Amino acid sequence: MNRPAPPPTDDELHAWVDGQLAAERHGAVEHAIAHDPVVAAKIAAWHTQRDALRRLHGELLDAPVPAALLGALDRQQAPHAQRAQHAPWLRWSGMAAGVLLAFVAGWLGNVQWSTSRGSAQLAKAPAVREFVHDASIAHVVYAPEKRHPVEVAASEQQHLVQWLSKRLDRPLKVPDLSTQGYTLVGGRLLPGETGARAQFMFENATGERVTLYIGTLDANAPGAVAARETAFRFAPEGPVPSFYWVDQGFGYALAGKLPRDVLLKLATLAYRDLS
Repeated sequence: MNRPAPPPTDDELHAWVDGQLAAERHGAVEHAIAHDPVVAAKIAAWHTQRDALRRLHGELLDAPVPAALLGALDRQQAPHAQRAQHAPWLRWSGMAAGVLLAFVAGWLGNVQWSTSRGSAQLAKAPAVREFVHDASIAHVVYAPEKRHPVEVAASEQQHLVQWLSKRLDRPLKVPDLSTQGYTLVGGRLLPGETGARAQFMFENATGERVTLYIGTLDANAPGAVAARETAFRFAPEGPVPSFYWVDQGFGYALAGKLPRDVLLKLATLAYRDLS
């Protein structure tokens, strides 16, 4: 008899955000994100924190090895007599260097986060991969909300579009999904790795929701050349699937907990309206 997988611990959630979680635990984490609003909120907060740290300390990736660390290595390679004379110091310096190296390794692992389950196209363009993943996370955080699913309701659509266009520094447009039974609920402003992101939410008569996530991709990030223009693609990764595309460095991802064919129809409408 197969027992259900145990719920993920906070350590496993951190490992998932950092791209360090064992592959066999991915399903448990993604199930928790999709079904537990508390877990989804944690993941969204940690992603935001990670992106802020990247912007704050990104220069560390290209910085030279600290002189103090190199000095500690030189001391450990000193003649045997000198090592014996300074054995207590070397033990402590070795421990300190080990702690420092562990910290640096962990930091680099966080900054170079990648998901092992990404498609070949996403693996070639980390900026796109992370954008699509963030769209999926944003959907599972806000789509279940009953009282506050959006910041600005559809009744103020003109104001919503003007506000988000100003914050993203690009004219935005709300696609018309009404032929598939989905109408605008409203939208909200979200943080992103390269600046502000916008999310438009749509709902059908049964209460099923889809979200359109929009934002600029980093032109200087690894894989940026591939990210400038991406054909219409399906991304099954993350807690909910999405269809996405990139037009001159500006990304769009329509996400929802829907069958692929239904999501495709909606995404095609959005793609035709916005491209």
